Amino acid sequence: MAAKPHAGAVRILLVMLITLAGGILLGQENEAAGRVVVLANVDDSESRRIAEYYATKRGIPADNIIALSLPKAETISWREFVVGVWQPLQDELIRRGWIDAIPMKLIDEAGRRKVAPSGHRMSYLVVCRGVPLRINHDAALYDVTPGKTERPEFQTNRSAVDAELSLLAHGPYPINGYVSNPLFRVKQPSDLLAGTVVKVARLDGPAASDVIAMIDGAIEAETNGLIGRTYVDVRGPHAQGNNWMESVIKALTAADFAPDTHRGTGTFPDTARMDAPAVYMGWYAGNVNGPFGLPGFRFAPGAIAVHIHSYSAQTLRSDSKAWCGPFIARGAAATTGAVFEPYLQMMHHLDLLTEALLRGESLGDAAYYALPVLSWQNVLLGDPLYRPFRRDLDWQLKHRDALPPLLGTYVVLRELHRLRAAGKADAAEKLARREMRERPSLPLGVALGRMLLDRGDRDGAALTLGFASHLRTVKAAEWALLQQAAAMLIEAGATEPALQTYETLLVQAGMPDNLRMTWMKLAAKTAAAANDLTRAVRWEQEAAGLSGEQAQK
Repeated sequence: MAAKPHAGAVRILLVMLITLAGGILLGQENEAAGRVVVLANVDDSESRRIAEYYATKRGIPADNIIALSLPKAETISWREFVVGVWQPLQDELIRRGWIDAIPMKLIDEAGRRKVAPSGHRMSYLVVCRGVPLRINHDAALYDVTPGKTERPEFQTNRSAVDAELSLLAHGPYPINGYVSNPLFRVKQPSDLLAGTVVKVARLDGPAASDVIAMIDGAIEAETNGLIGRTYVDVRGPHAQGNNWMESVIKALTAADFAPDTHRGTGTFPDTARMDAPAVYMGWYAGNVNGPFGLPGFRFAPGAIAVHIHSYSAQTLRSDSKAWCGPFIARGAAATTGAVFEPYLQMMHHLDLLTEALLRGESLGDAAYYALPVLSWQNVLLGDPLYRPFRRDLDWQLKHRDALPPLLGTYVVLRELHRLRAAGKADAAEKLARREMRERPSLPLGVALGRMLLDRGDRDGAALTLGFASHLRTVKAAEWALLQQAAAMLIEAGATEPALQTYETLLVQAGMPDNLRMTWMKLAAKTAAAANDLTRAVRWEQEAAGLSGEQAQK
């Protein structure tokens, strides 16, 4: 009989295998970074600064930066695109050997030099703020493309700049309608297939500082693993999109998150809880709204935020118009959007995007896995090298003490969900109690209070949440949490602490009047039910005053 291996030897072998696997992954990441090409506008100092900053942060060789004199407007004509962007960039990529192609003397219908390509060696092309965003329709260049332009909505050549740049190494293609993405739903494309598509991502936003923060946030989240809560707004105008959202919820739940969902009309209301948002996916409104408009709203580091809507990326220069620009201004590290009207089935499929990211793909690869068409109207914003789920929950728990305190709290909340989903409610409660003793916080207190109420321990819940009535200043991200604490105190039979918690909530500085009025009416009903007529009357009168002021505006 063969001798059993010594336990110590087995441990050493496992460590060696883990180290080797980590080294292979790191080598692959470094190799991908070495093949990133960064495009900047030489006439825009901020564009150059972003390109240089990104290259330095990611270890991208400085020689990989291509700085060209490009049009400065976000929206340009096809003529401006061909002469000012496509042709000089393609020529430079061929000259530097990034694209393997033989230039011809022939010119296509759009004015581009025809080439005979045999592939490219870029992992990603990253375009920086200052590079034009979208191309207007040119009626003079429009022609029917058989099989692509029969439907009226596809009879256009307006497009996203990035969607056209994806085909720099593709060879001749019609600019009218769309081109099918050969990488769509392909998990491991062959080198030959991958060589036909240039995966393009954009580092852009309302301000250069927003873009720098986007780069830093992705690197921070990649280092620690994406940490925070998840939110999905399910209901939109088409069943296909709703199905995507339901699949996103299932995928996030399977990954031990506990998604907050909104299935009502409209989007998440102002009163919705949205603290530490690490993932947000939803639809369907024209401009950013709801909790995103609260003062000081910030996403968690490295957050992925996507809102489906036509023209969600029609401009990236505004922090209040549409969705993509406002998301980046509020700290999101990754988003996708549409520069014109792409139609739902032609947008990034959010179920596929989530699936790919959760299995460890980079943002750039996941986005092209989820995108059905090119030469159309979609853009990807973010660092394509970013792997938000490079670290798993077990790693985060092991390194809990090294994380920033607030982020550590959300790691624990995710573990509580995992334990409860596995039927280990006692272990979850034990962990929550220990964390509340050692690192008390409102998010954790609400989570523990809910556990105790669910098992009928009203006294325990009241004791756990009693601290909420003693708080004085609460940041806007936790206003909804404080309201939840008040409601749970009422459920636990702790009426006075609940009303005192409402007192604290309603005097928070910077709260929009409509939100204060909503919660004030709720507080008045709560006080009336508790026979506290003094508070009930006062809050009803104050709410009426706010309503009158709203009517006069």
